[in-house]
Amino acid sequence: MPINVLATDGILSPAAQQQVFADLTASFLRHHDLTGNPFITPNVIGEINTIPKGRSFAGGVANDIVVVELKVPSFALSSPAQKAGFIADATEIVFKAAGGKHPRERIFVNMVYAVDGLWGIGGKAYTNTQLGEAVSQAGAA
Repeated sequence: MPINVLATDGILSPAAQQQVFADLTASFLRHHDLTGNPFITPNVIGEINTIPKGRSFAGGVANDIVVVELKVPSFALSSPAQKAGFIADATEIVFKAAGGKHPRERIFVNMVYAVDGLWGIGGKAYTNTQLGEAVSQAGAA
């Protein structure tokens, strides 16, 4: 499940970027009750991209921002409590990683549900249902 982070350059050090990604992954798995799942854990992937100062915007003007975006299947973080918990965690993870110097108000989190049938892992195509079954079977093993 891809996690993509966009951050204005200078907000997160290289070490902080690695920690942010590890912590976001752990939060996603925890809120979805999948911590340690041998199928899904290695498939939580993503990247952190930095944007040069002056090239990120909020309110129509140049502003430092951090955006955390997840792309997930329909069964992921399906309850309002799971969504709210992840958003709260993600915001706090970024805030702490930035040393408290970047305001929470400019940390944005969104989640996009992928269209069914677009999951490819190791050359195999999965529908949302098949992906959910693979995750469940791995958790039962």
